[in-house]
Amino acid sequence: MLAAQDFLKQKDPSRVSSTALKVFFNIAEAWGLSSQDEMTLLGRPARSTFYKWRNGEGPVIPKDTLERISYVMGIYKALRLLFPTEEQANAWPKKPNRDFGGESALNVMLKGSVINLADVRRYLDAMRG
Repeated sequence: MLAAQDFLKQKDPSRVSSTALKVFFNIAEAWGLSSQDEMTLLGRPARSTFYKWRNGEGPVIPKDTLERISYVMGIYKALRLLFPTEEQANAWPKKPNRDFGGESALNVMLKGSVINLADVRRYLDAMRG
């Protein structure tokens, strides 16, 4: 997370927000997430803020949201490295996983805590070796 915070300090916050949100919504689309899932992964912003962000408007994202997006980006990248096809990588978050007690990684991430996102990221990093 430190790298994301450093990035935020060094760049125009509105530009960082815009770029991070574009990447996030592209990942969410690739994973087939609902608006509710997206809002949860972003830390449950107000609906009006969420829809402004989705439309490329709205306030600068807070550091907590940037941290969440950073984890989602890391998870997405790790999946691209682990799986030979984009289809397999995009399907993995919704598949049941015995290492998560039979839950999917997405269900773990949707518990709402940054810790849950970090847990999935660490799991994938360990899988990569």
